[in-house]
Amino acid sequence: MKNRNFVNLNINPCKMCMPMGAALALKGIENSMLMLHGSQGCSTYIRRHMAGHYNEPIDIASSSLNEEGTVYGGSANLKKGLMNVIKLYNPDIIGVATTCLAETIGEDIRRIIQEFYDENLEEGLSINRVKILPICTPGYGGTHFEGYYAALTSLVKELAKKCESTGKVNIIMGSMNPGDVRNIKRILESFNIDYTMFPDVSDTLDAPYRREYKRIPDGGTKLEDIEKMAGAKATVEIGLTVPDKLSPGLYLEKEFGVPLYRCAMPVGIHATDAFIDILRKISGKEMPKELLNDRGRLIDAMIDSHKFNGEGRAVIFGEPELCYAVSMLCMENGVKPVLIATGAESQSLKSLLENNFTDEEVTVLDDTDFDTIRDYAVKLEANILIGNSDGKVITEKEGIPLVRVGFPVHDRVGGQRKVITGYNGTLNLLDEITNTLLEKKYSGYRERTYNLYFKEYKESGINTDKDKTRQVTTIKSDVDRKIYNLEKTEKHPCFTAGNCKIARMHIPVAPKCNIQCNYCNRKYDCQNESRPGVTSEVLSPQEALNKFLKVKEKLQNLKVVGIAGPGDALANFENTKKTIELIKEADPEIVVCLSTNGLMLPFYADDLIEAGVSHVTVTINAIDPEIGAKIYKYVNFRGKRLTGREGAEVIIKNQLSGLKYLSERGVVCKVNIVLIKGINDGHVEEVVRKVKECGAYITNIMPLIPAKGTAFEKMPLVSNKELNEVRKRCEVYIKQMYHCRQCRADAIGTLERDVSPEFGAINCSKVNDTDLEKQKFKYYTFAVATGSGIYIDKHFGHVEEFYIFNYWLGNVSFLEKRTVNKYCNGFDDCDNEESKIDRIINALSDCDGVLTLRIGYNLQKKLEEVGIRVFQTCGTIEEGIRFAVSELNSQKEETKGERV
Repeated sequence: MKNRNFVNLNINPCKMCMPMGAALALKGIENSMLMLHGSQGCSTYIRRHMAGHYNEPIDIASSSLNEEGTVYGGSANLKKGLMNVIKLYNPDIIGVATTCLAETIGEDIRRIIQEFYDENLEEGLSINRVKILPICTPGYGGTHFEGYYAALTSLVKELAKKCESTGKVNIIMGSMNPGDVRNIKRILESFNIDYTMFPDVSDTLDAPYRREYKRIPDGGTKLEDIEKMAGAKATVEIGLTVPDKLSPGLYLEKEFGVPLYRCAMPVGIHATDAFIDILRKISGKEMPKELLNDRGRLIDAMIDSHKFNGEGRAVIFGEPELCYAVSMLCMENGVKPVLIATGAESQSLKSLLENNFTDEEVTVLDDTDFDTIRDYAVKLEANILIGNSDGKVITEKEGIPLVRVGFPVHDRVGGQRKVITGYNGTLNLLDEITNTLLEKKYSGYRERTYNLYFKEYKESGINTDKDKTRQVTTIKSDVDRKIYNLEKTEKHPCFTAGNCKIARMHIPVAPKCNIQCNYCNRKYDCQNESRPGVTSEVLSPQEALNKFLKVKEKLQNLKVVGIAGPGDALANFENTKKTIELIKEADPEIVVCLSTNGLMLPFYADDLIEAGVSHVTVTINAIDPEIGAKIYKYVNFRGKRLTGREGAEVIIKNQLSGLKYLSERGVVCKVNIVLIKGINDGHVEEVVRKVKECGAYITNIMPLIPAKGTAFEKMPLVSNKELNEVRKRCEVYIKQMYHCRQCRADAIGTLERDVSPEFGAINCSKVNDTDLEKQKFKYYTFAVATGSGIYIDKHFGHVEEFYIFNYWLGNVSFLEKRTVNKYCNGFDDCDNEESKIDRIINALSDCDGVLTLRIGYNLQKKLEEVGIRVFQTCGTIEEGIRFAVSELNSQKEETKGERV
């Protein structure tokens, strides 16, 4: 899988822009304001995110660049904005951050600022006293993580000056909550360290309630303290993943010789110990008792929770520093990080994790998005997410619970006060992670236990009102639907491993098709072929219901009803929908599935879900339009016939988008692929990989059947060995179906035994003793379509030799074999020679009936017009003849009654 979905670059990015980071940094500087040189929407976007997380009023100025400023330059807007900010807010410092627009048109911010000073000399000290700082933060240049440190480095470079030693310690904070900043201060003060916190958002972004509103809240790092950072005795930079070029600590060390200590965010016992060791070294003091007690409580909590955390499989996402800190916390406590993902490009994060996860299999992604994270979370079977609120889209779709940390947390209250640093904060976060795992485990255990231990009761057919209510109310989300449908999968013979003894029934209610494949010839009334697209009859929805009820009465193992044509289920959607509604109303527990070419799948996907369709099969033969153009003769899409590459592009796009959407909504999807030598045989693996990405559960690679009358009728056949070799190669990506029978559109029974002939116009039934008494004095002659001489196992049109039997006094006896001209010799010949049927009728003229596995409607009609009854049945010849005799006698009794 790739780091990111490149089909659409805007699928929930796992990052925010650089100016956002600059805003977060500037808010930690005393009496400061931020102005964005760009469009007004940029500042609105940042204010919305920050206000949602911090629950504080957030003021950010904008130069409001418009079309004119974009073309002729925005210096006038910026200067006017600076003057307004100074007059309205009276700040000590203004950070002017660039945006995508300003950087793209090449605005020289430093020059414009100098012009602003020069043009306003008459204003005197009121202007000169305000420090205006240019900060380069193009949105396309990185994420808010880089923007944050770009602003801090700019502040230090512009303000720090060589000075006498101050004896202070510079603490360069990562982007942390006010709650964490206050906690770090508490730790520093417990060591009696005199420090400069840079930046300090402890009050500016979490201010106490005051009756009178201040445009710029109190608090933040003082400018004079930043100026004296060059005189500090040491710098502690909290951030191991910060690039060197954006490191304020590294700049102070190189320019002013201030010793630099770098450490990870103090989350987890190992990282907090490392932070405390640095403070001990700098201060020369031992760990205070208060912190020692905090550490002891954390160890005790780790012991308490380890037995639960061992079941955790975590997806961790956010900015690089937070990802690293939380990943190490999880590893310390037995929670396995299966995926660590950040929207920033961070080679240092990858290197750090590789060094610490040498014996663990963990996937690390940078420059990624939530669409990709979600795919990995499902693939890696994650059961907990740890990151900001933007990950809730995965929770909503997949049901994986989210522990909210980092920025932004906009769907919960108190995100700004949350403490995860230090021993005490780590304990809080660890408890939350463990409790989330416990809630996930126990919230559904009753249902899982019921499904596991009372499965036989569920499948026995006993449905109480309570059971029905539970089934209706269970499916509240896509996650519930997915779980429910996967449980049904074991009842579906086409989605299991091939040993399923469940019967299925294909209902032919969809004759029309909206595409023409070069291998397809839908010859409905030809009983002499057994392949997809073929049926003996096309039913109306009401006829389909009647036949379903008749079949269900005789087949106790019937659990699945499928609509597989003979055309496309979605090209006949009204019939398809009505049929599903009638059958679901008659039997709410039946598993309903359908197969489709996928052309209209995106348009009817929601209707299928609403109708209760749990399984869908989509035939996808190519994802390359050039290959697809060789397979699809034409595509009828929304009233327009498309051919070649144009048609292939449309159907492929709809197939993949429909498949992805249904899979995301919890429908179990199978993909059929017709393997065509010389066309897509070298492309199948690529198709399999793609449909797996789109959520397919299983793929079924089928050999081409070169149907007569099609463009591919002379294509070479695929051998079993070749077919299975391709399946084996693809099995590494997704489960493969090895047991497909390429069934007809009217198939009934298990995959091993199709009993659909029993449910034609005349159906098999048991013959009772009374019937036998009536029959034994009558003499009958029958022609049987058989190849074995034991079973009724041949199609009428394939017979070249009929077996002739007679029935008398309850005994069945073989008489002879009669040779006839084979009726069906292919597409060009099958319908055109009327003389064939006349010769066959002449050969069988003394017979009372014909017993055959299948026969076309027109042939049956002609035989019965001359008094030869047709019985479509299966089983042994003797059973079939006794059944036929019973039916003939019943008919004579009815006729006799009518005459009387």
